Amino acid sequence: MVEGGSRAPVNHFRGRSDHVLDDKGRLSIATRFRDVLRRQYDERLMITSWHNCLRAYPLPQWEEIEMTLRTADRKNPQMLKLIRWMSGAEECGIDKQGRVLIPPKLRDEGKIRKEIVANGMLTYFEIWDKEIWDKVSQPSPDDFKQFEETLSELGLF
Repeated sequence: MVEGGSRAPVNHFRGRSDHVLDDKGRLSIATRFRDVLRRQYDERLMITSWHNCLRAYPLPQWEEIEMTLRTADRKNPQMLKLIRWMSGAEECGIDKQGRVLIPPKLRDEGKIRKEIVANGMLTYFEIWDKEIWDKVSQPSPDDFKQFEETLSELGLF
């Protein structure tokens, strides 16, 4: 808290937006996401495939993940498997028009075609193929019940 009871501004990746990749595989980053990068980080992203989508991390956030993984138990087979998987991440810069080129390998791994959804996840954002997003993103009534329980456990509901 800042003196006087007001909070310092927090810059997170929030919101969701639809986009279309251009013919070269470039994604125009939503202005609100670019603003977070400019204010809090720089314009370099580490993009990795993750299950049914891609995750785009600001480089400093990614470096924190790497530092944590460096100290992890390398004798744990699951940890090694995770580190190997995450080694496929690629550094991607944002051009002057606010676009990021998503490498073909990552587009293939994330099943990214033409129409995509960019989904803010606070410290990073996801890049989904729109068709896949539409199939997996609709919560069930049971999901909402679990959401309420989770928020209650956090003291937020």
